[in-house]
Amino acid sequence: MELKNRAAAGDFTGRPDQLAPDASGIGPNQTIEPVARTPWLTQYLRIALRWKWVIASAIAIALVSSLIITLLMTPQYTAVSTIEIAREQDKIVKVEGVEQDSNSANLEFYQTQYGLLQASSLAQRVAIALRLVDNEQFFDQFGVVPEGANTVASNGVLGPKGRDKRILQAGEILLDNIDVSPVRGSSLVEIRFTSPDRKMAAQVANMWSKNFIESNLERRFEATSYARKFLEDRLASLQGRLEESERLLVGYAASQRIISVPVTGSSGTSSTERTILADDLSALNTELSIATADRIRAQSRINRATRSGGNSAEALGNSAITGLRQKRAEVAAEYAKLMSQFEAEYPPAKAVESQLRELDRSLLREERRVGETLQASYAQSVDREQALQSRVDALKNSFIDQRRRSIQYNIYQREVDTNRQLYEGLLQRYKEIGVAGGVGTNNVSVVDAAAVPEKPSSPRLALNLLLALLAGSIIGTACALGLEQIDEAISDPAQVASALNLPLLGTVPKTYDDDLRDALADRKSPMVEAYISVQTNLEFSTNHGMPRSFMVTSTRPAEGKSTTAYALAHSLARSKRKVVLIDGDMRSPSVHGLFGLKNAYGLSNYLAGNDEVATLPTPSTVAGLDIIVAGQTPPNAAELLTGDRLSILIQHLLKIYDHVVIDSPPVMGLADAPLIASKVEGAIYAIESHGIRSSLVKTALGRLRSANVRIFGAVLTKFDSKRAHYGYGYEYGYGYGGRDAADDT
Repeated sequence: MELKNRAAAGDFTGRPDQLAPDASGIGPNQTIEPVARTPWLTQYLRIALRWKWVIASAIAIALVSSLIITLLMTPQYTAVSTIEIAREQDKIVKVEGVEQDSNSANLEFYQTQYGLLQASSLAQRVAIALRLVDNEQFFDQFGVVPEGANTVASNGVLGPKGRDKRILQAGEILLDNIDVSPVRGSSLVEIRFTSPDRKMAAQVANMWSKNFIESNLERRFEATSYARKFLEDRLASLQGRLEESERLLVGYAASQRIISVPVTGSSGTSSTERTILADDLSALNTELSIATADRIRAQSRINRATRSGGNSAEALGNSAITGLRQKRAEVAAEYAKLMSQFEAEYPPAKAVESQLRELDRSLLREERRVGETLQASYAQSVDREQALQSRVDALKNSFIDQRRRSIQYNIYQREVDTNRQLYEGLLQRYKEIGVAGGVGTNNVSVVDAAAVPEKPSSPRLALNLLLALLAGSIIGTACALGLEQIDEAISDPAQVASALNLPLLGTVPKTYDDDLRDALADRKSPMVEAYISVQTNLEFSTNHGMPRSFMVTSTRPAEGKSTTAYALAHSLARSKRKVVLIDGDMRSPSVHGLFGLKNAYGLSNYLAGNDEVATLPTPSTVAGLDIIVAGQTPPNAAELLTGDRLSILIQHLLKIYDHVVIDSPPVMGLADAPLIASKVEGAIYAIESHGIRSSLVKTALGRLRSANVRIFGAVLTKFDSKRAHYGYGYEYGYGYGGRDAADDT
């Protein structure tokens, strides 16, 4: 029956022909069965189920982020203009079919047209036509800082360099948002422009078609007629005459040192010129008037100060003088008050009188300083007026001399103006003929003008959510795979053999019963079945069957070692065997709490030298099971375990009982477990599933193996197939036992 239960539990790891295990827990004929390779699809499905909340969280975050970003994105509108580009053929006479179409030529022609539609020059033409250079809102819509933003002139007009840079920048923005899509199998081309402004989108798409047609016409203009040739010759002649007259004008102005600057009229064009000498004379004359006014004002202030006897406006407005006068008035009032009560020789009155004299001297000094300041200001104004007067007189003489020398300059200037007018007039006629040439030979036409779009083309909520779902799934899967790689928790019973190189004695499911004795009393409970399976596997762990003395330990507290020790002792007692359960965890005893016993006298008392062995065992409520409690907590439990008294006690108990089961302290941080293990046949290792790190378990097992301890196998406790991963702390040291005694299950 036990073998049947064991096979049903799936954790039958021993064989009847196994010999006693060595210190590693594996006997000479005992081997760890290789773990069957899990199909990759099943393995990844298991990982997905284990980390389902991580994957679901990544997908949820991606969907919520996509939704928020989509709602916060600025709607974009796309306007579409459709044009037709007809393929023209060279025809010698007006007869159809003189020259047949060439597919390669057609392909080259249309590819050229598509390239011209996306040329930067066309984009700049559109930018100029729509006046986007001066449209700050256009740059703001696309999140671009316009070039030359800090070089705008005072009248709000950009300079030539700044304007050229902005034209290039505006053209790049248009090219980034324009899309030229040929309609397959036809000569139609769709021009799409996307913009946050729906009206601007339609304007740019239509203006793009219009300017492409215009540029196409301009490339077709052929000015090969006689009139065009004649105008070209005349323009060259007039240009030479204009350049010669300009050279004469500049040469004469340089020799006579006549420097003129153009005067801009109200229309923004240079209508007349004015010499720099005249500008200097006008500016200095203005400065002379200002200096004269300053000198008169300074002299007026001095006169007022003289007439007022120091009470000038400057003195009255001086904060220092005002403060001194106020202080003197206060001191004078105080002196008058003293004089009304005392005579002049009264010491406090004399002190106040001295203070009045000092204040009068200070007032006099400040008024004198104000007067000196006025005098200095007046002298400075006089000097500046005289210097400006001298400079104005000198400029007047120079200006009169220049007027005499500018007669010939004006003659040259009129000749230059006449030649320029003739040249510009002829150039205008030349341009008119160039524009008129080639009209009517256009092969590009607008099929559908772009309308103002009603609905935004982006963002597309459904598409963004679909992409977010895909991205979230990929990120969640990557996170799950990463967590699976770094997770060291033992979640699968097969990992005990593969990761720890340790036989698995059994897997104990997690129970939520508050009373452990009630859970073990039910023989049909999963816990009882699990420990029966553990007992069955232990029957094959040695060459004489079930070990007579063994301990149960774990890596850290709360892994179920006390539960395992009690459950195995309980299971053995049910098998009609006499069993004694010893609470070897003297630092933090818990067995007495399971049975409601007192912990006044127990193992620690015997190890300390008390030889009353007969009084140690206490009968429990389970038939055939006696309990030896831990006893009073010793100062250092390891020192008590180093002697031979524990071995003597176990040998004595084995004469009375069939089995001695010891609930040992955890391994990490304590020397108790290896000391106890050296007194018994071997150890059973309790491992908490889903909680303890495998690296920490390996370290603890290494301590036991280094002490040459036999490990019969491991019991995987608190196993819950529905749990994916939980992390627990593993700190445990010599502070263990400082808390109240409690069950570590």
